[in-house]
Amino acid sequence: MENNKIAVGLDIGTTKIVAMIGRKNEYNKIEVVGIGKAKSLGVKRGVVSNITQTIQSIQQAVDEAQSVSGVAIDEVVVGIAGQHIRSLHHSDYITRNNADEVIDENDIEDLVNQVHKLVMLPGEEIIHVLPQEFKVDSQADIKEPIGMYGGRLEANFHVVVGQVSSIRNIGRCVKSAGLGLSEITLEPLASAAAVLSQEEKEAGVALIDIGGGTTDLAIFKDGIIRHTAVIPFGGNVITDDIKEGCSIIEKQAELLKIKFGSAWPGENKETEIVSIPGLRGREPKEITLKNLSKVIHARVQEIIEHVYLEIKNYGHETAKGKLIAGIVLTGGGAQLKHLRQLVEYITGMDARIGFPNEHLAGDSDDVLSSPSYATAVGLLMEGLEKGSNEPEAVIETVTEKEVAIEETEIQEEVAKVAKPIKPKKVSFFEKFTNGLKDFLDNAE
Repeated sequence: MENNKIAVGLDIGTTKIVAMIGRKNEYNKIEVVGIGKAKSLGVKRGVVSNITQTIQSIQQAVDEAQSVSGVAIDEVVVGIAGQHIRSLHHSDYITRNNADEVIDENDIEDLVNQVHKLVMLPGEEIIHVLPQEFKVDSQADIKEPIGMYGGRLEANFHVVVGQVSSIRNIGRCVKSAGLGLSEITLEPLASAAAVLSQEEKEAGVALIDIGGGTTDLAIFKDGIIRHTAVIPFGGNVITDDIKEGCSIIEKQAELLKIKFGSAWPGENKETEIVSIPGLRGREPKEITLKNLSKVIHARVQEIIEHVYLEIKNYGHETAKGKLIAGIVLTGGGAQLKHLRQLVEYITGMDARIGFPNEHLAGDSDDVLSSPSYATAVGLLMEGLEKGSNEPEAVIETVTEKEVAIEETEIQEEVAKVAKPIKPKKVSFFEKFTNGLKDFLDNAE
């Protein structure tokens, strides 16, 4: 694969929009060449609520990233979240025509396509179909059925569903900002790619991404995604509570939360007081840090309990579903002081803060390894992965053969080497993205 393949992740969040441009270096790590961020004005709880403002914010972030890196952006990988996202479990099977042939990719594709025909509620669309384990004839718990014999191929699927209109609105904003849409990915999956290690996914782990408008959850066990959920509140509701509880403006509430906020009230003494300038000629307000952390604690507790309910619904308390690696917290909200201790206290599970620096090049800017960039890094990784499947190397291996080989022989060699590399199957998701592109083109 060439080293200069560039990809762009665009994280359209509730508080900020981030455009991140990067490529892989020779050690297969990600080198971020430019990053741009803009305040997100047209997004509420992960869903676009004002198209014009969102387009402006996207353009602002992209322009900044372009001027920092000197690279022109044409296509982006976008994340999708929001309270309209839900996931369900479904099992399906196909009966194969010829049980004497081994199972191949086409059989799995047939099975996945069959799941795509599931009837959804009106206005909903399937975003991802993720196979979990397969069953061939009566043999269960097969991770990889390709190459096995069998007449009946069955699988359990994790199906992620979202609202058509929300997905189209995001597509519309990206296109109107003058960009192509190479892929849409569920944000918790992108964040998971950026901060979780393979060992954690095997052992069982819950990733909690606390964003501004939503809290995303992704649960992995035995290396496979088992459950996803988007809970429709995040850091912004904490800020709102501080604003209401202390009668101050939002900007001050946000600053208070970041500078002095703590999720653990016992930490602060009654005597610690912070003074906030009053609005235009009014008296300054004095707020005790203990009261501030009580407000934060109450709301954070609610968010964590919501998430913990989802973890229990997945089956964490069963022997088979136990999440040995516990919880990984990421997203901007994970930077709140003493949050990790509170999470451990409420859930009784081990927790750590997830930084997206595992896949970044060693000399990356420290700013990038902040948990608030986890989704952007994950989307960028997704874009780079997608491009790396091009069968470029085939031609080189052939051309290195003896030049003396006759022309016909060269053609035979090419045929031999090129045969195993099938054209990369268009996943349903790419089909869906292409369909979305066509829809947007016709909508002009």
